Amino acid sequence: MAGKRQRLAQRRKACGHTQEQFADALKVDRTTVQRWERGEVDPQPHQRPRMARVLQLTSRELDELLASDVPPPVLDDSWISHGSPVEDDEMDAWELARRVQASDVGSETLARLERAFDELATAYPASPPQELLKRVRRHSAYVVRLLDAKKTLAEHRRLLVVGGWLSLLGATLHIDLKQSDAATARLRAAATLAQQAEHREIEAWCFETDAWRVLTDGDYVRALELSEIAQDVAPAGTSALIQATAQEGRARARLGHGKETYAAIERVKKMAASLGTSERPTEHHYQYDPAKALAYTATTLAWLGDAAAEPYAREIIARLSPSNDITKWPRRVASANIDLSLVLLADNRLDEACASVQKAILSGRVVPSNHWRALEVVKAVEAKQLPEASDLREAYEDLPHKISTSSANAPD
Repeated sequence: MAGKRQRLAQRRKACGHTQEQFADALKVDRTTVQRWERGEVDPQPHQRPRMARVLQLTSRELDELLASDVPPPVLDDSWISHGSPVEDDEMDAWELARRVQASDVGSETLARLERAFDELATAYPASPPQELLKRVRRHSAYVVRLLDAKKTLAEHRRLLVVGGWLSLLGATLHIDLKQSDAATARLRAAATLAQQAEHREIEAWCFETDAWRVLTDGDYVRALELSEIAQDVAPAGTSALIQATAQEGRARARLGHGKETYAAIERVKKMAASLGTSERPTEHHYQYDPAKALAYTATTLAWLGDAAAEPYAREIIARLSPSNDITKWPRRVASANIDLSLVLLADNRLDEACASVQKAILSGRVVPSNHWRALEVVKAVEAKQLPEASDLREAYEDLPHKISTSSANAPD
């Protein structure tokens, strides 16, 4: 019957799932599965990646499967001549092949765009977000122009991929600047480009990035859900899978899930260790390295209230501080100082705690999306009625000014 999704039901059964088992795997009611298969409702966007994984399909294959079961038209090929092609037909075939290979884009242009994205992603940890966003906008606009140009299918896919990465980085910068609507639009654009290019890692990063956004807004349950979806989507061995697991740990720490938090930390350490070590850790935002595991472990343990966060935070500060000039710190050093101050406050080492958070605030490396982390420490200092409280509060209130003026001297 038109409208029903018999192929969806057939695929579910072929994968060995009853409706109830399928519903459990997707964390929905059995009646929801029944309504999907009757064609009454569509799965929500956040449900589709997990559904594709359970059914062992690509995103595009799932979209086709979710279409109603309308029989395709029967092709009447009786008009086709099956004799030997004449010369004109042969020349037409040659011309078709020539046009498929023709391009106004070129491999070198795409390679330059890909290198530009890598440079932007590497500059991210130490660059003011509003400055980096200007460059992302320029490159994204160029990608849009090239989409209308003549190109090969292979070039078209490369263009979709680099456009997806640029949109994802743009979304991250908007989140850092607390520009929610723009972040949502760029995340949707990145997800669309990833689906068109069938690039599951970018798709996974979209969910992971959204998990971070809602975590900074205090919605820890949703952050946990999104980080788990990201892990379902991410290909094995990718940086997206490691980062999504780290994000799960942070969400669980905020929820007070001690046992699960430690388990997530161990999974991150194991996956990060498999990447090997390098003398100089990469600062590419979308390429994980073992040093990043230290930073996420410090934050996660600090949020859990575990004093074991201290050596991790101190190691990050020692490794990544380029000099005593706090304005040259990468963002991870500022975050590590906030983590350290939380641990020191809990251990009643108040002078050290105040000094650490003050350096983090004055560095200008605490982006707007992370102001709440600094504020947690400021409030804790105020609650203890320490003499440093007024200075810290003044520095915190001046944070937007520090962020806007630090761009002139920040490394690009």
